[in-house]
Amino acid sequence: MTDPVDAVFDLDALLTDEERGWRDRAREFALARLAPVVEADFDAGFFRAELVPELGAAGLLGMHLTGYGCAGAGPVSYGLACHELEYVDSGWRTLVSVQGSLAMTAIAKFGSDAQREAWLPRMATGEAIGCFALTEPAGGSDPAAMTTRARFDGGEWVLDGAKRWIGLASEASVAVVWARTDAAGEEALGEAPDASGDGRVRGFVVPTDTAGFTATPIAGKRSMRTSIQCDVTLDGVRLSADAVLPSARGLSAPFTCLGEARYGITWGAMGAARACLDAAVARSRSREVFGRPIGAMQLTQAKLADMLVEYEKGMLLALHLGRAKERGALTPEQVSVGKLNAVREAIGIASQARTILGGDGVTDEFPVMRHLANLESVRTYEGTDEIHQLVLGRALTGLAAF
Repeated sequence: MTDPVDAVFDLDALLTDEERGWRDRAREFALARLAPVVEADFDAGFFRAELVPELGAAGLLGMHLTGYGCAGAGPVSYGLACHELEYVDSGWRTLVSVQGSLAMTAIAKFGSDAQREAWLPRMATGEAIGCFALTEPAGGSDPAAMTTRARFDGGEWVLDGAKRWIGLASEASVAVVWARTDAAGEEALGEAPDASGDGRVRGFVVPTDTAGFTATPIAGKRSMRTSIQCDVTLDGVRLSADAVLPSARGLSAPFTCLGEARYGITWGAMGAARACLDAAVARSRSREVFGRPIGAMQLTQAKLADMLVEYEKGMLLALHLGRAKERGALTPEQVSVGKLNAVREAIGIASQARTILGGDGVTDEFPVMRHLANLESVRTYEGTDEIHQLVLGRALTGLAAF
């Protein structure tokens, strides 16, 4: 039987054969390898690390990058893959984002040839997992206030500080750590210190087996339970002079990586929304009250119609942003529109779906409560709703409110 969502709106007609091929590949992996175990893994708070090399074999790690074993897929293909993975669970789309959009993108765009050759091929296959250590315990929305420091001492970098909510850190072989340098470090890099006499935010490639690097999984999560987020401490972590990402100078570098991840969320959150919509449609046909399926009742149909409209609007926005990205025309403000809208509407769709499912909607017979819990994390990371609202407010008024 034709999928009812596709029957109403034919998104396939707007995609190329290559894009549909990537979509189908990601869907096959997600449904065959993730879906059968996701509820049990969520309940247990278990990250199934053995599936990471399978993601690599499918070409889904760093797939938007070119060279070093990466697939070189287009922006829409990458977005569709994020959509299919998050259809099953946000934790697995998050893994692809952390690995590819954050850690691998940082090394690919800002690293040296030696750093790229050392890490990217292994990360593309899933042999090596990477993490991206930017957020700090006091808050992630103000990275300019970063307290992690990198001082230059005896021809080496020494990192001290703390990071929080760092995805995959306890599983990673390599961390891209962001820290503010000292004046001596800037001089070693051939740069003058900034106006305050301090250094700049720089990225460092840190093998996680380096002495002084410790990653501790955060316990007690009620969200994103199929993935791992960690506290990271950096206690006198000594690195060679060439550990710094040579082309990363200031916060524009990590913001570039965050933009890649936010773009993927625009597609991914709509995958979670689609899963909830599918569950609601199926249940509206099978659940009967007052002698007929609830899908034959006007209020239920009104809810389903509203959910579909918001879902399709979200997908069209994601596709529009993908086409802009293909042309090199995508702006940070446009990405903020995508991330803000996708997560907000996905939460709304999931909440409506729960009402259609009735009391059973809170059980693991359906994916809705799991998606709702996960989406609360997606809402917070890569920029909260409030930060994206302020980005857009600045674009509209020309006045910065933060």
